[in-house]
Amino acid sequence: MDQSGSLTSLGDPTRARILRLIRDSADGRALVSRLAEALELRQPTISHHMKSLHDEGIVVREPDGRRVWYSIAPEFAGRVDALLGEAARPAPDPDLERIATDLTLRYRGVFGPETVRAKVVESYELLAGRSRSPMLASRTAAFAAARLDALKRSQGIPGAVPSVLFVCVQNAGRSQIAAGILRQLAGDRVLVRTAGSEPAGDVRNAIVGTLDEIGVPLGDEFPKPLTDEAVRGADVVVTMGCGDACPIYPGRRYVDWQLEDPVGKSPEQIRVIRDDIDRRVRALLTELVAESSSAALVE
Repeated sequence: MDQSGSLTSLGDPTRARILRLIRDSADGRALVSRLAEALELRQPTISHHMKSLHDEGIVVREPDGRRVWYSIAPEFAGRVDALLGEAARPAPDPDLERIATDLTLRYRGVFGPETVRAKVVESYELLAGRSRSPMLASRTAAFAAARLDALKRSQGIPGAVPSVLFVCVQNAGRSQIAAGILRQLAGDRVLVRTAGSEPAGDVRNAIVGTLDEIGVPLGDEFPKPLTDEAVRGADVVVTMGCGDACPIYPGRRYVDWQLEDPVGKSPEQIRVIRDDIDRRVRALLTELVAESSSAALVE
């Protein structure tokens, strides 16, 4: 593979398809990795480092900071076309009946089949309008389960641990940073949820990378719309720039964190925001642990 600054390409139509798929893909980073594998790029180079497609090929940032260009040479046309054809195939429709049946078993004795199925269908509709993820079925199941858990708590079936809901606009930056850090610090001592008043399709790669730097994984987290039961099921609701979108219910503690939006910021600026959130999360956790200990003593 030519690694010099003199690049070749597969031609404008194929190049345009590549760029369009990367832009529209719910997991563009994974698609770039697969394309890199198809073009036989070195695995140590593409692992855990920035990958992006440009007009003439792939640019990879090496561990030492250098940016290396890789051309999309004509001899790889067959591999690229095969990959693009696979990526362009639509994902199968989620089996909502199967998801509802499994969750009905999980919530037996708490919610009836009709309630569970209604949450599954509604959760799918809320996510499908925003996400093009090939994992839409599993995201639907996870979102429906989270909503049923929140509904259970709101109906007077409290959990054993306090619940915190982080809400921002897109649920792809500030709220995900806060939730990831709190999960990492609290473990199973706190139930952590997130939501967005206008959720994006996926968590931004820059956010994932900034959290990974400090050892905080996001796992299977994804942006979710703000729902009534999510607020009702939370003990503490932390809002971040979402204005009046969050409904107010008695018995919940509301905290508003004035934080700069990391969208479009440089890595250095995102780190500053991340560290500010980290300090706030640690203070909140200290309060939650103290309150939980006091409640245990009273009981």
